[in-house]
Amino acid sequence: MKLAEALVQRADLKRRLAEIQGRLTQNARVQEGEQPYENPDAILREMRETLDAFRTVIQQINRTNSASRLEDGRTLTDALAERDVLAAEQRIREALIKAAAQVDFRYSRSEIKQVATVDVAEQRRTLDSTARALRELDLSIQRANWQIDLIE
Repeated sequence: MKLAEALVQRADLKRRLAEIQGRLTQNARVQEGEQPYENPDAILREMRETLDAFRTVIQQINRTNSASRLEDGRTLTDALAERDVLAAEQRIREALIKAAAQVDFRYSRSEIKQVATVDVAEQRRTLDSTARALRELDLSIQRANWQIDLIE
């Protein structure tokens, strides 16, 4: 199995766990004398089996990420950490630019004027560079996911 397939499987298991949680909460209480739509004990057994499969696939993915390298020599684990950092930087810079670039509406000259404390154009250039680096890194990671075999 390729790493990308395991990632899809992990996402499916995560969705399934959310569904199980919903089923459990729907069947946790019933009116006295009534029966639940599903047996909560059976749902709990299904939850345990799904959690075991979820744990296994996460462990396999983590082992694979730690042992596998991208073309530039970084481990997948390091590349994923870098991707998270770049994504966080991108979100923060976007918020900064949005706040700094707001048009200042004043009704009269006596109202307080607000000015940007950062160079918006420079922040946009840096944001563009960060976004480009993030896209390139993400492409490398996605390419590797389809080439690397899962370590079981």
